[in-house]
Amino acid sequence: MTATTSPPDHDARLRAGTAAYRRTVAAMVAVAVATFAQLWSVQPVLPAIADGFGSTASQAALTVSVATGGLAGFTLVWSGAADRFGRARVIAVSLALTTLLGCVTPLAGDLWVLLALRALQGAALGGVPAAAVAYLSEEVHPADAARATGLYIAGNPLGGMGGRLLAGFAADLGGWQWGIAANTLLGLVCLVVFVLVLPRPRRAAGAAPPSGRPGEGARGDGPGGAKAPGGPGMGRRLAAALTTRGLPALYAQALLLMGAFMTVYNLLGFRLMGEPFGLSQSAASLLFLSYTAGMLGSAVAGHLAGRWGGYPVLIAATALMAAGLGGLLTTALAGLMAALLVLTFAFFCAHATASAWVGARAVTGRAQAMALYTLAYYLGSSLFGWCGGLVYDAVGWGGAVAFAAGLCAAAALVGLRLRRLPPAA
Repeated sequence: MTATTSPPDHDARLRAGTAAYRRTVAAMVAVAVATFAQLWSVQPVLPAIADGFGSTASQAALTVSVATGGLAGFTLVWSGAADRFGRARVIAVSLALTTLLGCVTPLAGDLWVLLALRALQGAALGGVPAAAVAYLSEEVHPADAARATGLYIAGNPLGGMGGRLLAGFAADLGGWQWGIAANTLLGLVCLVVFVLVLPRPRRAAGAAPPSGRPGEGARGDGPGGAKAPGGPGMGRRLAAALTTRGLPALYAQALLLMGAFMTVYNLLGFRLMGEPFGLSQSAASLLFLSYTAGMLGSAVAGHLAGRWGGYPVLIAATALMAAGLGGLLTTALAGLMAALLVLTFAFFCAHATASAWVGARAVTGRAQAMALYTLAYYLGSSLFGWCGGLVYDAVGWGGAVAFAAGLCAAAALVGLRLRRLPPAA
């Protein structure tokens, strides 16, 4: 009897456990930290900005809104550049422009100048989410891509939390300018790490992966991150990103779940400073430390999705978010913080799973698909986060929690379209 053997795997993409895989993941985590540290750097210093420019709190808060709006609005532009010039090059240019603008931002003498610089900085940052997950999906072996994406997503809460804390401590020393400058320095360090650590893409230009899908080799980055010639035009790539089965439902996950998450984080400070808790502003600001649970959720999402599949993990994470929201109704501080940890873990687990799934499903127009996912993500933050505030003003904390729970329920209903969707294209 002749023994049967499995066919050899000739896929040249990176496998977990190799030095090149570890370097790629480390470089992409550095990218995530730089992006979200600089995006959210002004949030903890908004009172100082308001005092410095004699503005209202809502005017100062625009420094956050214009940056997230710029990021969302330019992701599609950056995605086209990533297809033309290569993912790695676009990420490097995006971070370099962001860091340069960050060096100028502390010099703003008027609020309108600060707002303009922050809008430009957000637009520059759009290149990272437009290209990062697509890069991992193309350079890492499909068996390990979800895990690598989860680790990259784990850098998001690390950068967001670390950037907020760093800005707050630095601002105590020298005002809001020092807070922004500290995060710009962090961004510069991360940019250097990315450039020095990221290995050259290993697949040859135009070489099709082992799956042999028609035209698949034309979409990827060539040597040095260059775009291989012969791929479909921008219009076809965007159309594919809008019509590929399952992708719209995954965009909806980003829109709705991020809306629920931001509703809580936008309003929890008011809850903690009011009765029955009565915490100080500085004590309430420590709630951002709960982002550590988000890092854990992002990191384990890939492993869980690889074992059980994307849909069970996504639905379980959404249900866990709803459970965390229910716990936020407690009047016991310890119970509230425990519920916040659960909510944060579950959200980032869902986010990492959905974003990796988008990268796997988008055979044509992968960068455009990730750009649309990012657009939905930040639209959910700005639109539903604002609507949650209106609900809070009208009916209080309980109403805001119910609003967020409704968004989770809507995400679960839309997610039913993903039940029979394969994890990869």
